[in-house]
Amino acid sequence: MTDDDVRAAVVAERAELVDLLAALPADRWDAPTLCDGWRVREVVAHTTMPFRTSVGRALMELARARGNVNRMADRTARRDAAALSPVQLLAALRDNVEHRWTPPGGGVCGALSHDVIHGLDITSASGWTAASHRSGSPWC
Repeated sequence: MTDDDVRAAVVAERAELVDLLAALPADRWDAPTLCDGWRVREVVAHTTMPFRTSVGRALMELARARGNVNRMADRTARRDAAALSPVQLLAALRDNVEHRWTPPGGGVCGALSHDVIHGLDITSASGWTAASHRSGSPWC
């Protein structure tokens, strides 16, 4: 696969997640995910952080977490999930479906892995399947 092929897969993955989250009943934003201690809203806050946060702010958060990336990710996801509504979180994802963010050292394949894994964190925990999405009831 070329980088363009992988980039197209990133866009497709994000677009599908936007569609799924747009159909998510309001109370399901508080449903647990496969990410320990994170609800749907924390996972979406985490995945949209690179679109909403400057590099300088991210570095400041990383310094505040004493260089621990996991601690920084957890703190910022929890903070942002508390501050932003599901409508705002969904808009952050929808508005950035084509964003070219890549994780440090991960390249475009890292971006695809990040989006696929966190999409599965949400959908697997919610019992979503592609067939239920096509039938119109992904969150039963």
